Amino acid sequence: QVHLVESGGGSVRDEDSLTLSCAGYPYNMYCMAWFRQAPGTEREGIAVIRFPGTILYTESVKGRFTISKDSDKNILYLSMNNLKPDDSAMYFCAMTQDLTHGCTPERPPATFNYWGQGTQVTVAS
Repeated sequence: QVHLVESGGGSVRDEDSLTLSCAGYPYNMYCMAWFRQAPGTEREGIAVIRFPGTILYTESVKGRFTISKDSDKNILYLSMNNLKPDDSAMYFCAMTQDLTHGCTPERPPATFNYWGQGTQVTVAS
């Protein structure tokens, strides 16, 4: 049974760091992703791990964010460094076993089967 739960969000200042966690999945899936959504914007894929371990990022977070997973504990992480006010958003983890649409940050949100409830990240200038 899959019940994703994110944690680790909070309010920070410009250039601070945060690490988000996503737990609640029983095994590694084909595509494990982090999305974010700011008010009035579409949900944006920012980082994925494609089984068994290919990692891809959207351009805006490359070099600052790191997606990783602990396969023993079944926890997905998103380490975020040098945070900017534009990074303020609700952050979601999402997963799917469906290979149809591939696994990139551009994969449409509607094609993911499992979602967490989100965790808010707010970055003050």
